[in-house]
Amino acid sequence: MNWYAVQVRSSYEHRIADKCRSAISEEILHDCVIPKYIYAKKYQGIWHEERAILFPGYIFMISDQVEFLNVALKQIPDFIKIIGKKQMEIYPLEEEEIHFLQSFGKEDNIVTMSKGLIEGNQIYITQGPLKGKEGLIVKIDRHKRLAYLQLSMFHKELIAKVGLEIISKCL
Repeated sequence: MNWYAVQVRSSYEHRIADKCRSAISEEILHDCVIPKYIYAKKYQGIWHEERAILFPGYIFMISDQVEFLNVALKQIPDFIKIIGKKQMEIYPLEEEEIHFLQSFGKEDNIVTMSKGLIEGNQIYITQGPLKGKEGLIVKIDRHKRLAYLQLSMFHKELIAKVGLEIISKCL
C-alpha cells in the first residue's frame, strides 16, 4: 500500500477525512490517517494533556489504486489536492517518510510526549519518540513544553511541533 499526502484547508482535516471514509469504498481507500501529537498545556493551575494535528493542513491516504483514488477525491466537495512533484502527477510518500510516520506515531498515529535534559548546549532525550532523533530538533520552548522539528516531507522542508518536557538543565 502506498501513502499519499493530501493537502486540505487547515482545521478541516477531520471533516474531510470523515467524508473520504464514508464516500470512498474501502477497496480504493484502505485508510485515512491524521497524525497527532500530545503536548502539555497549563490552565487553571494544572498541566493537562492535549492533542493537536502534527501536520496541519494535511491528511494521509493509504491506497494501492491511486487512479481511482484521484477520481474519487474529485467528488469530495471541499478543497483537496494530492501532493506531488508536478501539478498533474501523483506521487506516493517516500519509503523513509512512511517509516518515519509509522515509527514516530506508532500504530495509533499519535506522537507521545518525550522527556529529556539539557547539558550545556546539548539536548539528551531520555524517553519518548524523540529519543535518537535529537538532530531533528531546531528549537525548544521549555515554557510551553514543545520541541520544534525540521523535517523533510512531501518534497519540502517543514517545521513540526511535538511535546517535550525538559526535566533538568545543567550548565
